Amino acid sequence: MLTPIKDKVTIVTGGSKGIGKGIAKVFAKKGAKVMIAARGEDSAKKAVDEILADGGIADYFLCDVSDWEAVQALIATTVEKFGSVDILCANAGIFPQIKLSDMEPSDWDEVMSANLKSTFLTVKACMPIFEKQNKGRVIVTSSITGPITGYPGWSHYGASKAGQLGFIRTAAMELAGFNTTINAVMPGNIATEGLDDLGEEYLASMAASIPLKKLGAVEDIANAALFFASDEAAYITGQQIVVDGGQILPESMDAIAEM
Repeated sequence: MLTPIKDKVTIVTGGSKGIGKGIAKVFAKKGAKVMIAARGEDSAKKAVDEILADGGIADYFLCDVSDWEAVQALIATTVEKFGSVDILCANAGIFPQIKLSDMEPSDWDEVMSANLKSTFLTVKACMPIFEKQNKGRVIVTSSITGPITGYPGWSHYGASKAGQLGFIRTAAMELAGFNTTINAVMPGNIATEGLDDLGEEYLASMAASIPLKKLGAVEDIANAALFFASDEAAYITGQQIVVDGGQILPESMDAIAEM
């Protein structure tokens, strides 16, 4: 059983939808005080309302996490509201599918800013707080796409997710001086509202390529993040864990058939 995170102040960027919302809800259910950072007010308010209805503590702050001044305001508002920042879940990200032949430099820059630059900015903004209290936890939502696998149209997304893993290696050494860890969760195919328009047949084909024969749930990613945020993970830093139901293991669909 993990040490409780009750009353730990947790920021979840991109916490109004998908995996981020799952992380926010699981952490709140475990007693954390959650600040959701998002760009859309309707979805952010809905996520907070769901947490409050379930007996949790949460608020939201509208923020473009690729903007330094906005990130600083997020951290300041969180401290003003809840008194500190104990855990940062750097989850915000976008994944527009554009093949290289159609990709503009601005498309590349947009994804790098939203996914990779935002990770750097949020970690940097939290560092003075972690240093002052001599403790902190950072959990980055990376992906299997980029570091391990690839898919046409996601070269910029894959590069940003691989970049996050490169970032945490050195960040782990720099954060270690004040007892702060940084690790990454690498999701495979996770069932979120972003997949709703793909259709049952396509979702079934996705599940068929996974040894466990199902898509992951947002709670699966949240539970991995919860472990990294715990006292039990205090001696783990600069590392990553793949949460994908075995998706990256088969050499081909023939390997799945042989199961």
